[in-house]
Amino acid sequence: MSGPSGAGKGTLIAGVRRTYPQLEVSISATTRPQRPGERDGVEYHFLSTGDFERRVDDGAFLEHVEYAGNRYGTLRSEIDDRVERNRSVVLEIELAGARAVRRLLPEATSVFIAPPSVEELERRLERRATDSGADIARRIAASRWELDAAGEFDHVIVNADIDEATDELRRVVAHLLGANAPSDGPDRG
Repeated sequence: MSGPSGAGKGTLIAGVRRTYPQLEVSISATTRPQRPGERDGVEYHFLSTGDFERRVDDGAFLEHVEYAGNRYGTLRSEIDDRVERNRSVVLEIELAGARAVRRLLPEATSVFIAPPSVEELERRLERRATDSGADIARRIAASRWELDAAGEFDHVIVNADIDEATDELRRVVAHLLGANAPSDGPDRG
C-alpha cells in the first residue's frame, strides 16, 4: 500500500485489521527520528544512518528509498518470516518502494491511497503536528509526484471519508483473502 504522507494509510490499515486481524503489517525501518509515543519495533524499526547503510550493503532490504530527507525500507526478514508461516502481509511503503516490490513480487496486489485534494493533504499534515513547516513542504512536493503515479496501482482508494475508504479497502482485502466483505462494518471501532 502506498500513497502520500498524510493520506491515511495507517488509519485505513488499522480499520481493516479490526475486521481481518489475521492480516499482518510489515514494520518498516527508517532513519527518521522517533515521534513522541512511537516505539522501536512497533511503529518502525528506528535505525541510525550507519546501521541502515550497513544493512543495505548486506542485502537485508527488500526495498529501500529516501523520502523527505530520511531513509525508509522493508527488511526482508519482515516478509520472509510471514511468508514462511503462510500469512498475508501488508507493506505500507512509499512510491519508489512500491515500484521496487512490484518488480520483485509481480503477484503482489498494489493499493494506492489518495487524499481528496492536495489542499486537504496539507491540512492533515498540519493537524498531525509531527513535522516542521519545511518537512510538510517537502512532503507536499513529493505528494504531487506520487499522485501522478496512482494509475500504476491495481486499486486506487480516495480517502475523502474514513468510513467509506475503510469499507472500500475491506472489500479489496476480502477479495484477496477469499472472504466475504462485511456489508456494514460492524466493528469499525
